[in-house]
Amino acid sequence: MGLIHIDLFTTLDGVAQAPGGPDEDADDGFAFGGWQAPLFDEVVGEQIDSGMAGMDALLLGRRTYDIFAAYWPHAEGEIARLFNRLPKYVASRQTPTLEWADSTLLGPDVVAAVRELRDRHANIHVIGSLDFVQTLFAERLFDRLTLWVYPILLGGGKKVFADGVVPTNLRLIEPVVASPKGAVMQRYALADGTPGVGDMSAIDQEG
Repeated sequence: MGLIHIDLFTTLDGVAQAPGGPDEDADDGFAFGGWQAPLFDEVVGEQIDSGMAGMDALLLGRRTYDIFAAYWPHAEGEIARLFNRLPKYVASRQTPTLEWADSTLLGPDVVAAVRELRDRHANIHVIGSLDFVQTLFAERLFDRLTLWVYPILLGGGKKVFADGVVPTNLRLIEPVVASPKGAVMQRYALADGTPGVGDMSAIDQEG
């Protein structure tokens, strides 16, 4: 069974809205579109490149798909070549025309469609697509979660973990690495069970 990877850029206070540019997502008057650009550096770029090893499909929400489809077919470089040749699967409540080569609209039962993709691909990456990601979190329908956490606070905006996230255990699977400009990459695997509880006073007495 293939793995579903979620890759997100977020501020320290959990805002993941429109990291890439001013016009990416201005919902609710969000004024900080493109907040990632001043903090991007070579280390983050290398981490992104290495994380794409083995990727054999893209799974995107409609807004992110439209942004990618307007840019990557006209771009150059390794990422452009990779994205342009990969199959693209799109989750949308509408029935848009998908003009980017090798793009497929998922059916109305998105959860079932995503489960089927695991039988067809080894490493499916969800990049951005913040609204769609909430469905994957709520259904525990992911295997890897990679966050790049940037050292800024925005206060408002769409969050990585919005309403609907279910209690979930995660396991850190790589050392946490900070880039020169302070972005911290954290890569997790979905773990079994739900978070446990305990009594810290008992731990203090043992110490």
